Amino acid sequence: MIETKLDFRMIELSDKPWIDELLKKSDFWGSEYCFGNNFIWANAYSSRIARYKDFYLQFNEQAKHFAFPAGEGDLREVVEVMMDYAQAHAFPFVMHVSHEQNKQKLEELMPGRFEFEERRDYFDYIYSAESLITLKGKKLHSKRNFINRFVEKEWSVEPITAENIALCNEFNDFWCAQNDCGNDPSKREEMCAARKALKYFFELDFKGCILKQEGKVVAYSVGEQINSDTFGVHIEKANADVPGAYPMINRECAAMFASNCLYVNREEDLGVEGLRRAKMSYNPVMFTERYRATLK
Repeated sequence: MIETKLDFRMIELSDKPWIDELLKKSDFWGSEYCFGNNFIWANAYSSRIARYKDFYLQFNEQAKHFAFPAGEGDLREVVEVMMDYAQAHAFPFVMHVSHEQNKQKLEELMPGRFEFEERRDYFDYIYSAESLITLKGKKLHSKRNFINRFVEKEWSVEPITAENIALCNEFNDFWCAQNDCGNDPSKREEMCAARKALKYFFELDFKGCILKQEGKVVAYSVGEQINSDTFGVHIEKANADVPGAYPMINRECAAMFASNCLYVNREEDLGVEGLRRAKMSYNPVMFTERYRATLK
């Protein structure tokens, strides 16, 4: 047993510099490996964080599981430290592993010690940035048709600024009413994360845009660059009664913020059938696989 203490605690804005630095060392594609996403979802996911040497550690306090460590150094050592923490606090060691290559690393490092369960509902969808911007090809014909319907009316798109960010909060109120947030706990959690993203938008270095039709807000999107070649979309809300609003905000956000990236990460579908169909319809080029690794 390695004698050390991990000090897991709530994430704070002041943690951003050191967490960003360690995340860059791993350069993972997963949406859980960016400070902004960790920060806005911390309460919903009961997330706690710690630093061990040059590794950034995440722990779900309610579900009692860790995330695969990000950073650099002795991977065996940091995993053993996490195991010791679980043993000291009397719960089974479980790690959520993103990326097939990280699963392989864990298997090679500690052969036969883990049972792996694929978690398809939590795979991130990774798209070609160019494809989302141009929507070329037969497979995306329906998206172009929806956009053509949308642009039949006067429309505009603008980046989120200090002057217009209040419009996003106003739209959240509309979206909640439209989607019956009051009777859906998951939607309430989602909206809490969206409001937190807007509250700390500039401190988190987020990027976003607002879509209007005939002068009225019909959609907005918020995200950030999550690694060296990928833009991640964290929040996307649109008026479902406006044909083409979702495809349009998808395209415009990609055009505005992902033109210098190879990929766009649009996160997981959580096993929701309609959401899975929608995400698959944009033809992802790959997934960020997710596995639950349980110590045997």
